[in-house]
Amino acid sequence: MLTDLGRVHYTYTQGKKLLSEGEGDVMEVFGDPQRSTLVVNNALYLNVDSFDYLELKQSPQKETYFDLVQEEMCLRLIPHSTPLQERRERQLSACAIEAMMDQVLAARWDAELDDDCSDSF
Repeated sequence: MLTDLGRVHYTYTQGKKLLSEGEGDVMEVFGDPQRSTLVVNNALYLNVDSFDYLELKQSPQKETYFDLVQEEMCLRLIPHSTPLQERRERQLSACAIEAMMDQVLAARWDAELDDDCSDSF
């Protein structure tokens, strides 16, 4: 579930005290007792072994969020989009890049043809 989150708003609390919050992208989800969860440069590297349990909750607005809990500490992840929205955006981006590459290649071939034609006169 966590690997599909994409962009999130996160809060890190101890009891009722807010320690930090921000926006970021979930880059990696892993389990390793020798490594920590990291939040660096708007990127989240989540080590599930850093937490005792995961709670899946729903806000009053019916939006799903995730609480990763360890004793009194809680890392809350509030998704900005659904996995389906993320997949559509990636597909649109891939299609846009392909179209752009087609245009670049076509322009290059036209330029090469123009050069070939001007050399023959």
